[in-house]
Amino acid sequence: MKIKSSRFDRAAVRPEQEPRAPGPDVVFLGRSNVGKSSLINRLLGTRNLARTSSQPGRTQSVNFYRINDALYFVDLPGYGYARVPESVRRNWGPMVEAFLERRRERIVMGVLVVDARREPGLLDRTMRDWLAYQRIPYLIAATKADKLSGNKRVVALRTITEGLGASPDTGAPVLVSSSTGLGIRAVWRHLDAALAGA
Repeated sequence: MKIKSSRFDRAAVRPEQEPRAPGPDVVFLGRSNVGKSSLINRLLGTRNLARTSSQPGRTQSVNFYRINDALYFVDLPGYGYARVPESVRRNWGPMVEAFLERRRERIVMGVLVVDARREPGLLDRTMRDWLAYQRIPYLIAATKADKLSGNKRVVALRTITEGLGASPDTGAPVLVSSSTGLGIRAVWRHLDAALAGA
């Protein structure tokens, strides 16, 4: 896809705050501080559209980015970070699960973002199971792969595949780097295919 325009549309914490404009959603999910916002910026060819932070748990709302006035990239709050307030942790699951159920018909792809340097955990598997339960096609994108040597990338890919399995929709996880651009074309190939069928 050629990116002609991209802008931050809104942050939503309640259903009535979500946009009603037509077009499909591409949803980004993953642990806190795993690099979802950086990946969105790299995919869109911009540096600061999606706000990034070294402080985990920064994104606590559902952030919508309007692309080409035709679709949304949706950055969901990160999960699994203990230092956010207890109320945020307690509300995360119901908020995200309700979002996936509510917008199911609009979502053409879920991008499950994991850290290539870390073995997938229970929350990553739970997120994968939510996507599968909602019958949302998904891609597993393993970020920060530039921080691994060639041999360690092979090991990381095997570990992530063993931990999460291959996606029935897109196959094996894709190693990506928001810094170097590694894997970005592969991610776009999957996104373009999903959007073409929307």
